[in-house]
Amino acid sequence: MSRTSAPAVTLVAENRKARHDYHILETFEAGMALLGSEVKAVREGRVNLRDAYCRLEGGEAWVVGLHIGPYSHGGYGEHDPLRRRKLLLHREEINKLLGKTTEKGLTVVPLKMYLKNGRVKLEVGLAKGKKTYDKRETIRQRVIERETRAAFKERRQ
Repeated sequence: MSRTSAPAVTLVAENRKARHDYHILETFEAGMALLGSEVKAVREGRVNLRDAYCRLEGGEAWVVGLHIGPYSHGGYGEHDPLRRRKLLLHREEINKLLGKTTEKGLTVVPLKMYLKNGRVKLEVGLAKGKKTYDKRETIRQRVIERETRAAFKERRQ
């Protein structure tokens, strides 16, 4: 039997508000430069992506506003929960994101954080802001889909 099975992925946090506020055009998987206590806190699930956003400065990608709470068994050397953290992306990906955000007025938002083969990964998306009527249409479609599923389920019984 070969050892080329699918990588073990564990979802830590998801930014559901981003999918409500933006049209996600493209996604990228990025590593993060973290401290040891931050990695342990992420494994405990002490992460909040709600107010986080990404910045592209000096040819580097940074995530700002990402809250990683203190590690429960940490001692005196605690980390700053809201510090800027560097995203580890390939040069071509950073150039692509930089070009699209400056040229077309798009933005880069963090979508979810997960553990993949023991490493912390952040999925970031190239996004375009939704208008209010787009948000209402999304909610309407979700309600219609939910009612349709309920009707099918009721018919089967």
